[in-house]
Amino acid sequence: MSLSGWITIAAFFLCVVAMTRPLGGYLQRVLEGQTHFLGRIFGPLERGLYRIAGIRWEEEQSWMQYATGVVLFSAVSFVVVYALLRFQVLLPLNPAGLGPVAPDLAYNTSISFVTNTNWQSYGGETTMSHLSQMLALAVQNFVSAAVGIAVAAAVIRGFARRGAGTIGNVWTDLVRVTLYVLLPISVVVALLFVWQGVPQTLHGSVEVTTLEGARQTIALGPVATQEAIKMLGTNGGGFFNTNSAHPFENPTALSNFVQMLCIFALGAALTNLFGRMVGREREGWAIFSAMALLFLIGVGVTYWAEAHANPAIAALGVDPTLGNMEGKETRFGIAASALFATVTTDASCGAVNAMHESFLPLGGMVPLVNMMLGEVIIGGVGSGLYGFLLFAIIAVFMAGLMVGRTPEYLGKKIEAREVKMTMLAVLCLPLVMLGFTAIAVVTEPGLSALSASGPHGFTEALYAYSSAAANNGSAFGGLTANPFWNLTLGIGMVVGRFFIIIPVLAIAGAMAAKKVAPATSGTFPTDNGLFIALVSGVIVIVGGLTFLPALALGPIVEHLTMLRGTLF
Repeated sequence: MSLSGWITIAAFFLCVVAMTRPLGGYLQRVLEGQTHFLGRIFGPLERGLYRIAGIRWEEEQSWMQYATGVVLFSAVSFVVVYALLRFQVLLPLNPAGLGPVAPDLAYNTSISFVTNTNWQSYGGETTMSHLSQMLALAVQNFVSAAVGIAVAAAVIRGFARRGAGTIGNVWTDLVRVTLYVLLPISVVVALLFVWQGVPQTLHGSVEVTTLEGARQTIALGPVATQEAIKMLGTNGGGFFNTNSAHPFENPTALSNFVQMLCIFALGAALTNLFGRMVGREREGWAIFSAMALLFLIGVGVTYWAEAHANPAIAALGVDPTLGNMEGKETRFGIAASALFATVTTDASCGAVNAMHESFLPLGGMVPLVNMMLGEVIIGGVGSGLYGFLLFAIIAVFMAGLMVGRTPEYLGKKIEAREVKMTMLAVLCLPLVMLGFTAIAVVTEPGLSALSASGPHGFTEALYAYSSAAANNGSAFGGLTANPFWNLTLGIGMVVGRFFIIIPVLAIAGAMAAKKVAPATSGTFPTDNGLFIALVSGVIVIVGGLTFLPALALGPIVEHLTMLRGTLF
């Protein structure tokens, strides 16, 4: 570990804190239809889109109508993306002449991008045409992110409103988020990436002569535009196979830093939006503080672990002073790689600038744990906030049990309906993560995809299903997906997305209809250090009790084996 590494981590965190309130205020103006500077420019376009699509933007919807809109929109998106991938050989902008995507891979990829997971069982430059990259994948990067933010806004309205039967209009939210938030910021970020050296072209490839005199074909394409929304929308799907470790996706230390800021920007801002919309910004800062506490612990452990050399490699005579550099880019180093791995798995992004499978056991365990907790530490755009609120409900429920009071959150009573919906959403993740892992490690199709055996191979499988269910999309790196994996991972992505969205919208509908009870001396405050500690503890305890046996079979055993000097 070095001072410059800690300065990098501190500078990143301070930048996130500085962005949170301004972005939160802007999101509030956009989602509540208030006046803002882009509204004067794109207002006619917004109204034109409503007329073309037949959207009655002023009509609000119940939670069930809102959820139906989300599910139907996602289902249509899946069909469109699947068709584009299967027929890409017949469509234009295919300079490499790539053939149709295989049925199981097209199914997996379509679900992946529609659910904001962006798991990639393929190499982008050798599988997807430019049209598929732009019209199928990049478009879903925008709209799947917009869906997450729209759902978060609807959930916040549920907590903020009193005696109401509606939580907003899903179509209005989708249009406004895409038009006023995702598109303009992505344009600015894409231009910055082009300045840093990220390609943006419709050419397929170039032939070059290397320094050794050999001929090499280098793939090109519209990379910068996809890279911008990939990060801002916490999507993570890379244009190239090696994702943000590729110099055309992430060429410099500055581009690396900006990419990490983009991953956290909107997720952090939504905590401030929550505080603003419920009328008490302190509530939003309490949520942010709990997330920040868990983030700082995670990045500290990862950096500490990766700053140590792998004893198996050091035994071969490799200089151990730089730490565990296996699988990492020298232009980023240990600190920036550890920070990126923590950030991308705290959020449901999944982009990587280093290979997580090459991390030491404890360093690789932190990204895995981040996903197992439901990615509520900042989290994906929208999904992080509404996922966190599920744990907040559990926390106030436990507090109510301890003092013998009906639990309340923001003055609204938490009753049986809300607790049941919360448990449904929270328990569906371990069911998928652990259930499919158990099947994969005892069946031939599951085992045949793993590159390692023993604890490391088990972790490959556990990481993959955790990534799918958490809608993250990163991989441990050693798994080669086959039809079995494509099918089961697709199921995990659907469960991880919609089996949480529907219950949280049901909770939002129930909370919107409630009246606010006046605060008394026995009311549990949810904007102070006690609440931050309680909800952080609940997240860790619930995750620990659920996943500790699986972790003990994978990274923990591997770490103990490494300490005995018998790793690999």
